[in-house]
Parts: sequence; C-alpha cells; structure tokens
Amino acid sequence: MSNTIINNPPANSAISKARQIAPSLKLIIFSMGALNLALRIESIYKVVNHTAIYSSGLNYIGVTHLENSEVTVVDLHRRFFQSSQFKNTEQEGYLIVVKSTTGEFYGIPVVEAPVLTEVPLSMIRVLPESYRRSDTLEVASHVAVIPQEGSAPLTVFFLDVDLLLPMFQELKSAKS
Repeated sequence: MSNTIINNPPANSAISKARQIAPSLKLIIFSMGALNLALRIESIYKVVNHTAIYSSGLNYIGVTHLENSEVTVVDLHRRFFQSSQFKNTEQEGYLIVVKSTTGEFYGIPVVEAPVLTEVPLSMIRVLPESYRRSDTLEVASHVAVIPQEGSAPLTVFFLDVDLLLPMFQELKSAKS
C-alpha cells in the first residue's frame, strides 16, 4: 500500500549523502467538474486518447473498442452531476481504463489529461462515513489536501476501485 518517495537534497547541502524517505502513494489525479479525483496507480490498466463511446444516451453507461476487445465505459461525470462532459463522440479527451478486482476492464472518460503524482501518506485522511452516505461521492474513501505553490491547496478525493466495483457489478448484471 505504501510506496516511498526519495527527496534528494541539493549537492551543496550538509546532508547531501543522506536520503529522506517519506511513505507515499502513487496516484493518477484528474478533474471532473469542480472535483479533483484520484485513483491508485495499481488499479490503472492504461490511459488512452478518448475514443468513440457508443451508448443509447439514456444512462451513464457506454461501450468502446480498445485493442481487440470491448470496454464498458462509465461516465462518472454524468452519474455525479447528471450531465456529460462529452457533447459528441468526436470530442477530445482521455479514457482511464481501470481493471476491476474481477479482471474486467472499465473506462472512465475525462476531458483533461490525468496527472501522475505521489502524495505523502501524512496528507491522506479517511472521509467520514456520514459524508459518503449522503453525497454522490459514495465511491470516494479518502481525501487529501495538497499544498500548491502560489495558489490554494488542491483537495483530492480518492476513488476506491472496490467501492466502484458494486457499480460495475450492477452494470454486469444489467447486461446479463
């Protein structure tokens, strides 16, 4: 669960030979509406350029072709905000392909490129259960407030693939 980030001090520092190790977590961070969301790097299969998504338009589920298979696409923006970020299938963006614990692939479309970053474990806090039950972000498990140089801190909600899994399983049973 915890990775390490090594901060090398400048060469002229008295402790230049010493390394400071802080436990951290590697994440892919992406924007969705006014939210910043993150997924652990271990749950990401790949990030690809946005491809055509085929859907009836009646719900937040679609399908896309990826390599030699079909991938179920979950429009989280539409699920969270009742509107899609993508007005047409030709719009540019990215598809974050997540591998569920059952081995099935699911895509999450995003407009802006996700960013790979490491967040120290000391900045990560568990979201209160009462908040998760009462908000559309019931699939978020943790939050981090990351200081930004020259601007307001960045609040990031961590999506838990295991919490997303019931939503994916609902899709699978609906397909059957």
